Amino acid sequence: MVVLLAGWCDGPGPIKGSAVLEPPLPYSQLKTLFLDAGNTIVAMELDYIASALKTEGVTCNLSDLRRAEAAARPVVSAALPRLRSTESIDSFEFYIREMLLRTPMTPAVGEEGVVTLAHNMVPLLDRIGRVKFWSSIIPGTLEALSAFRARGLQLVVVSNSDGTVNELLRDVGLREFFDAVIDSHVVGYEKPDPKIFLHALEVVGAGAETTLHVGDLYEADVVGARAAGIHALLLDPYNDWPLVDCERAVDLKELLRRFSGED
Repeated sequence: MVVLLAGWCDGPGPIKGSAVLEPPLPYSQLKTLFLDAGNTIVAMELDYIASALKTEGVTCNLSDLRRAEAAARPVVSAALPRLRSTESIDSFEFYIREMLLRTPMTPAVGEEGVVTLAHNMVPLLDRIGRVKFWSSIIPGTLEALSAFRARGLQLVVVSNSDGTVNELLRDVGLREFFDAVIDSHVVGYEKPDPKIFLHALEVVGAGAETTLHVGDLYEADVVGARAAGIHALLLDPYNDWPLVDCERAVDLKELLRRFSGED
């Protein structure tokens, strides 16, 4: 089950402990698996950010950037009601700023310097394009997706994006695993609006009670899925979410072990 470990954790590992949770997920009854895209099956190519920082006269370690990105997620999630969209330029700048605030850099630039750096990172999305920017497949994803398919699960991507998720999945070689890809820009609904989840259920003919959605932001993924009557699980690679009321997993490999009854 889920563990509550507060504070900073240097490396990913199994989540253990106790929390006040909703009833355990009915893994043996699940037939459909909804997956977010970013930070669930693919991640940012952090080399782009590190290179952009270097042009600003600042250096950092990729491992520190990776750790800081995960640590920023709870703050980004909490801000979503105010930001109103995960896909706006303001949201991207906020995300990068919260990430850089948690990244050791040389030389240290202070909070005002981070604000400037984050603002200067915004053109990266247009210059590189979202497809390349989010083209790093998370380790273990291919094996997990193959195993989920072998278990007979329907797999569906449900992602807030700008209309490029299908192209991204094709480019990284993951599209073949999915029965459908639901892109918020295409369907006109963005998580946490339950309509995007209900639309996904309709597209693949799935029932909410036998569907699990997995994502990286509580406010978008867990709140939205539950509003549609769908089970939800939060990916939390470093135990950064000590107070959430849902099951968590480090990654899709750990989730697979739960489906197999190993956890």
